[in-house]
Amino acid sequence: MDHIRKAVPEDISRIAEILVFTKRMNYRPIFRNDKVSFGEIQVLPLAQEYLKNPELLNTIWVYDDEFVKGVLHVEDSQIQELYVDSFFQNQGIGASLIDFAIQKCQAKSLFVLEKNTGAIRFYEKHGFVLTKERQLEPGTTEYIVRMEQVKFMKGCH
Repeated sequence: MDHIRKAVPEDISRIAEILVFTKRMNYRPIFRNDKVSFGEIQVLPLAQEYLKNPELLNTIWVYDDEFVKGVLHVEDSQIQELYVDSFFQNQGIGASLIDFAIQKCQAKSLFVLEKNTGAIRFYEKHGFVLTKERQLEPGTTEYIVRMEQVKFMKGCH
């Protein structure tokens, strides 16, 4: 966890780049909507949103070992986003971010696209289990499912 720190304004371009490109890689095969993947989701508008609202960085952490390679967003003990630049996946960065989310941010739950089986396996490997809670992702026909940290489901705090 040595490489994880709070996001700062200088990280905005890398945060936006990681979010846009990993979302395209992971979600385009599920949603099959190029108007969203390449029209609505773009680096510059996302970066500008963070620049206009720097308080958005208050709940974002980055994995930085020379430069930002991963992004973690946790609010109210729920993981909102966890993405690792696709060039640096399978190097333990995601594991470091999820461990940080659990240990330092007391993350207890998250929602994940039901069809994103790779992400579900990743979260299961790190102590999360699927619950029966399932809902439509707003504005789509795809479902998101809730996952909870096993120790919290058992009532141990």
